[in-house]
Amino acid sequence: MTESAKAVFLSYASQDAQAARHICEALRSAGVEVWFDQSELRGGDAWDRQIRKHIHDCALFVPIISNTTQARLEGYFRREWKLAVDRTHDMADGKPFIVPVVIDDTNDQEAEVPESFRAVQWTRLPEGQTPPAFIERVERLLSPSQSRAPLHARPPAAPAAATPANEAGRSSQRSRAAVLLIAVVVVVAAGYVAIDKWVLTKHVAEAKPMPAPAVQSVVPQSTIPEKSIAVLPFVDMSEKKDQEYFSDGLSEELIDHLAHSADLKVIARTSSFQFKGRNEDVRTIAEKLGVANLLEGSVRTSGHAVRITAQLIRASDGTHLWSQSYDRQMSDIFKVQDEIAATVVEALKATLTRGTPDSAGKEQNIEAYNLLLKGNFFYERNHPGDYDLAIEQYQQALQLDPSYALAWVKLARVYIVRGYNPKYSQSEQEAKARDALQRALSIDPNLAVAHRWLGRVYLNFRWDWPAAKREFERAIALDPHGAEGNYAYYDLEIMTAFMTGRFADVIRQQSRELTRNPLDTNSLFTLGWILIDGGQLEEAAAVQHRLLELDPAYSGAHAYAATTALLMGKFADALAEAQGETEEVSRLPILALVYWAMERKTDADLALRQLESKFADVDAYDIGVVHAYRGDMDAALTWLERAYRQHEGGIVALKVDPLLRNLHGMRRYQALLDKMKMPD
Repeated sequence: MTESAKAVFLSYASQDAQAARHICEALRSAGVEVWFDQSELRGGDAWDRQIRKHIHDCALFVPIISNTTQARLEGYFRREWKLAVDRTHDMADGKPFIVPVVIDDTNDQEAEVPESFRAVQWTRLPEGQTPPAFIERVERLLSPSQSRAPLHARPPAAPAAATPANEAGRSSQRSRAAVLLIAVVVVVAAGYVAIDKWVLTKHVAEAKPMPAPAVQSVVPQSTIPEKSIAVLPFVDMSEKKDQEYFSDGLSEELIDHLAHSADLKVIARTSSFQFKGRNEDVRTIAEKLGVANLLEGSVRTSGHAVRITAQLIRASDGTHLWSQSYDRQMSDIFKVQDEIAATVVEALKATLTRGTPDSAGKEQNIEAYNLLLKGNFFYERNHPGDYDLAIEQYQQALQLDPSYALAWVKLARVYIVRGYNPKYSQSEQEAKARDALQRALSIDPNLAVAHRWLGRVYLNFRWDWPAAKREFERAIALDPHGAEGNYAYYDLEIMTAFMTGRFADVIRQQSRELTRNPLDTNSLFTLGWILIDGGQLEEAAAVQHRLLELDPAYSGAHAYAATTALLMGKFADALAEAQGETEEVSRLPILALVYWAMERKTDADLALRQLESKFADVDAYDIGVVHAYRGDMDAALTWLERAYRQHEGGIVALKVDPLLRNLHGMRRYQALLDKMKMPD
C-alpha cells in the first residue's frame, strides 16, 4: 500500500476470493490503491500485524458480504470487520469509512454483520462485477475535496447534474450550487456493469427480490399514471462485452424518442440508469421510479450486424405486454429505434408527436454515429482523462462527417464544461465552444440543442441575459414537447429567478422534474438550494433530509443542510451538519458562519483565515458572504468584487443570496449588480 490515505482495504472470506479479485482489478485499473494480495494470506503474527496496520491506515474499508460469510460464523474476516468498527469510534460522525459490498442475493436485513454496517449505504456487485458508478463513488469518497460539484443539466438527464471530479476543479458550495443551475457539466451515469440476458427475465421471476431502500419514490403509488414508463439500460450481450457504449446509447435514444409523447410520463436517464446491472424485481423498480411500465432489452453486435431484443412489461403483475427481436444491419439502427418507440407508444395508447429533433445527419454516416456514442459514453463515465477521450471521439466523428451538426454540439458541450475548471483558460474554452456551436447552427439552424447550449455560453461566460433568453426561447419553440425544450425552459426559469428574485415558477418546475427523475440526488440538491433562496426553509430542510437519506456522502449536501438550519436559527443543528461535511471548500465557509452565529469568535476567525488562505483564488464569493454575515461590509464587497473579476459561478446569486441581505442598498453593492446587468 503505497499511499494509505488513498487506499482501499478489501475484506473477504477465502471462498469469495474470485469476486474480491474482480473488484480489486476494477479499482486498480482506475488508479485506486487497493490492499488485496492472496499471496500474503498466509497467517502468522507478522501477517496479523500487517493486517491490523492496513486497517488502521486505509482510507476506506470494504467488507465483502455473501452467503459464504453468512454460513461462516467464525473466520478471520470477522476479526477484520471488528477492527474496522473499532476504528470508527475514533472518527467524526459522518466520515465515510465502511463501504459494504454484497456479491450475491444475501439479504442485508438478515446478514450476520456488525450493526454499524447497517447504518451506511450498501452496494450490490453480483459476483464482484464492478461498474463505473461504484468506482466513481469510491474515488469521490477517497477525494472529497475534489469530488464532483453538482451542476446543472445536460441531456438527456434531469435539470440537475454533477461536475466530474477530474474536470471541475475546486469550487465553493455557493459557487458550485450557482453553477449547478446555470453551468453545463456532466453527471456520471449511475450505471452498473451489464450482465447476461437471463437477468432480463429474472426481473419478473425473482422469488426473493432485494429489499428496497428506506427512501422510496416521491410519487405515491395511488397516483402512478398508467401511461408511464422507464427505459432500463439495455444489456450488452456482445461476445467481448465491449459494446456498452452502444447499448447505453440505444437506451438513451429510446428515452428521448418516448419523451416526445405528450401524454406519456417518461423517467429520465439519471433515475432509470440507477438500476443498470441490478437484479431487482420489476415491482420494486417501478415503485421506486413511480411508473406503471418498464422497457428493457439487450443488444448484441457482430461486425455490421446487430440483434436487439426489447420487451415491455406491466410492473403490477410482471406481464409482458410486448416482446420483439430485431436482426438488422447497423445502418438500420435508426429505423429500429423509431419502430420500438412507436410500438411502445401504441401499446400504452399514448401519442407520439414526432421523433427526436436532433437526429439530423446521423444516418449519413453510421461510423460517425458510433464515434459519437463512444464520446457520449466517455463523457458520461467521467473517469480521469475521459473528457480528452470524449473530445477525441467527437473530432474523429467530425473528420468522417464534417456536416454532423450534433457532433459539433457535443464537442462544444465538453469545452463549456471545462470552462469552469481553473486549469483551463476560460476564454479559450469559450472560443472553442462558440466556434463549434456556430458550425452546428450553420449546418442546421433549427437544432434545438445547439440553441440551448449557445444560451448557456451567453449565460455562463458573458452574463448576457438578453442573448441567453433569446437562445433558450428559440430552443423551446423548436422542441416544445421534447427534452431540449424542457431543459431550455428550466434554464430560462432559473435565470429569471436570479434576475428577479422570484422563485415560485422554478420551484414548481423542479418539483415536477422530480416526478420523472425521482432518484436523482442532483435534482434534489438543486431544489433544496432553490428553496433556500426562495425563502422556503422548512421545505428546503425536508428536501435536504431526503437527499442525505439517498446519499449521505453527497458532496456539499451537509453544508447546505447546515445553511438551512443556520437561517432557521437552529445553530446546534447547523453545527452538527457543518461538521459532517467532508469537502473542505464547502465546510470552511459554513463553519465560519455557524461559529460566528454561536458567538465562538476564535473558531469563526480560524475558519475564515483558513478559507482565505486556501481558496481565495477560486472562492472569493463565499469569503465575501462570511464577511457580510459578520458585518464587515467593506471587506465583503471587496471580496465580492474579486469574485466578479475571477468570474466565479457563485456571483450570479448576488441578488438573491439570503446571506447577503445586509448589503442591500449600499452603493458598491448596487454598482456590482449594475456590472452584472441585473435589473432593479
